[in-house]
Amino acid sequence: MNLRVLGCSGSVGRGLDTTSLLIDDDILIDAGTGVGSMTVDEMRRVRHIFLTHSHLDHLVSLPFMVDTLFGKDVPPLRLHARPETLQALREHIFNWSIWPNFAELPSKQAPVLVFEEMRPGESIEVAGREIEMIEVNHVVPGAGYYVHNGASAFCFSGDTTTNDTLWAALNARDRLDLLIVEVGFGNANRWLAEVSKHYCPDLLADDMAKLRRHRPRVAISHLKPGAEDQTYGECLEAIVGFDLLRLRGGDTFTL
Repeated sequence: MNLRVLGCSGSVGRGLDTTSLLIDDDILIDAGTGVGSMTVDEMRRVRHIFLTHSHLDHLVSLPFMVDTLFGKDVPPLRLHARPETLQALREHIFNWSIWPNFAELPSKQAPVLVFEEMRPGESIEVAGREIEMIEVNHVVPGAGYYVHNGASAFCFSGDTTTNDTLWAALNARDRLDLLIVEVGFGNANRWLAEVSKHYCPDLLADDMAKLRRHRPRVAISHLKPGAEDQTYGECLEAIVGFDLLRLRGGDTFTL
């Protein structure tokens, strides 16, 4: 199983793209600005997108990607997300006012984009890889994803803050090789992390103690532009007993 980080920044700037992870060549988790680094042929090979939540930095490229694929004679792109996330897309993006409703084009019977509801605790198998949705704690209904192929496994937390659900789900699994987890703010902005329901280094350190069964490699994602070095340094100080790395766009992992 190959994992390519198309984007992982907490916002945008030169060389910085927002969250999107490509699994092998046919599955995306989130569709932030990092999708723009893909060629048209690479986009054509993607058959499934799993969204963590409805915030713009995690889905902004989805309307453009669907537009690019329209008319390219490819099977429908299947979009998996919580019902609340799909409803937000229907109401605020694919509503003919902001963007065409590609769930009805070229026809309702054969659209280029198919919405598929998924709820925490449910799993979907895609060509030998099982993707499980996990409940997390964010200001909108959010999810993380646990992905395994029988030989290796990783988890992406999505956007979240202090919770028990993510860690309980991971403790219930037999394997965890890589954990990608967000840290949205430095400790000086802990108040902002708490109100916006993101992690800061100290909050994540407290929750990492709940991960009792595994000692995966831990990749820190969603760092805010201009504060990356400071926040990542605070993570190194606060989180002990784990192999930490700072995730960057363009990183690849073979699992």
